[in-house]
Amino acid sequence: MTPAWLAVYLLVLGWSAYHPADGLTWLLEVFPALAGLAVMLWTRRSFPLTPLVYLLVLVHCIILMVGGHYTYAEVPLFDWLAEVFDWRRNNYDKLGHVAQGFIPALVAREILLRKAVVAGRGWLNFLVVCFCLALSACYELLEWWVALLSEAAADAFLGTQGYAWDTQSDMGWALFGAVLSLLLLGRYHDRQLARLPRQ
Repeated sequence: MTPAWLAVYLLVLGWSAYHPADGLTWLLEVFPALAGLAVMLWTRRSFPLTPLVYLLVLVHCIILMVGGHYTYAEVPLFDWLAEVFDWRRNNYDKLGHVAQGFIPALVAREILLRKAVVAGRGWLNFLVVCFCLALSACYELLEWWVALLSEAAADAFLGTQGYAWDTQSDMGWALFGAVLSLLLLGRYHDRQLARLPRQ
């Protein structure tokens, strides 16, 4: 994690926190980015990540912060895209769920390889995809619980926009993101892992 990484994170976080559409929704949406920063600061010396994974985590945090600022159903760029492509809804949440598979896939891959959790490569991709699906399912359960506990914030946090299959679609996009990440970045990730000092 570099000073530039932290500067970008804090700048976007500050913008995101300034007059968000809904305070409770902002906190719920941005909390994973705050927790992620805390974990990375805690482990930056004992378990520094590859530059690729640090960059991807930053991208994911920015996606969360933008969604938190506007709510996922009201991100202006995706309102405009909905008009251009004649979508029935604002699809920013789908970008978020692709990222929810794409980025954790590389984080999980790095931990599994560096901690030698998987002896060979045969099971690696399968376990990474399973992890991403489990993470996505847990997030959908969390959304459900928040909706039950806080009816006022439920619509903004869930972002279903009247789509009956939103939960299943979200998990499908996370699966797509995880598989795409492994296919596109697996070899590049291996090269970065090889450059890390032995621990």
